[in-house]
Amino acid sequence: MLNYFRARIGGLKINDKEFKVWISLIKNLGFKRYQKLIQEFGSKENLWNVSKNQLLKVEGIGEKLSEVILNKKIKDDIKRHIKYMQNHNIDIICIEDKEYPYLLKEIDNPPICIYIIGRKDILNETNIAIVGSRDATEYGKYVAKEFAHKLCCNGFNVVSGLARGIDSFAHMGAINAKGKTIAVLGNGLDTIFPKENKKIAEEIINMGGCIISEYPLGTKPLRENFPARNRIISGLCNGVLVVEAKPKSGTMITVDFALEQGRDVFVIPGNIDSVNSMGTNELIRQGAKLVTNPEEIIEEYINYN
Repeated sequence: MLNYFRARIGGLKINDKEFKVWISLIKNLGFKRYQKLIQEFGSKENLWNVSKNQLLKVEGIGEKLSEVILNKKIKDDIKRHIKYMQNHNIDIICIEDKEYPYLLKEIDNPPICIYIIGRKDILNETNIAIVGSRDATEYGKYVAKEFAHKLCCNGFNVVSGLARGIDSFAHMGAINAKGKTIAVLGNGLDTIFPKENKKIAEEIINMGGCIISEYPLGTKPLRENFPARNRIISGLCNGVLVVEAKPKSGTMITVDFALEQGRDVFVIPGNIDSVNSMGTNELIRQGAKLVTNPEEIIEEYINYN
């Protein structure tokens, strides 16, 4: 794969980073279609210069997607994105890059590109996700913070979604331990959502962590983005710790992804009278690994390795 190239179409030059931004702006392309396009046309240069007739001959690339790929407005918008990224220390990596998380490559539908602020190298270290309810109890907040703190003190990085509740306290526990934590967003990196977590986001970067998203700049935190975001949280990790979860929730979606991806699922038991424990207690009944101490997770990986 070429690290750098220049192609010309309609007077516009493009380099490797610009190509990645362009690909990320093609909504609903998906990894499998992208892979098919690269295989079909042989190189990024050829894909950049493709015609509509060529695209329509590729299985799975219909009229609608062809129009998006060839949309001149999208191509014209690339340099604006690049300028913003340069001004705000945002980088982008593609699935062909060596920095791309090796565990994430294993999942069924990996993101083609990842936008990132902070250290890229930690994406390939030993990561544990800590997830749970946005409407967390005081018990859940305490547990998330304590487990994150102790895991970071023992060489793990903590991954979560920077949401309210359990996510926030997981990140805070890692920060308090002076450890590294990774926040996976469901929107573009030009926005921190929720706004009250801006300080946490700053501390994540200051402590050597990173904030990532598959969504290009300008993408709003729409409800439909978060289930897809959850596959990245679990996909980055060796295991997922569920602190609190309602029966039908985004946390349970993350668990489903984790199981599909072959990741370990650890669960904190909860009060039988709490709706936030209904999901976790059900997971335990189904055979998830009940844990009451961070050492149980730590020992699992020491023994495994």
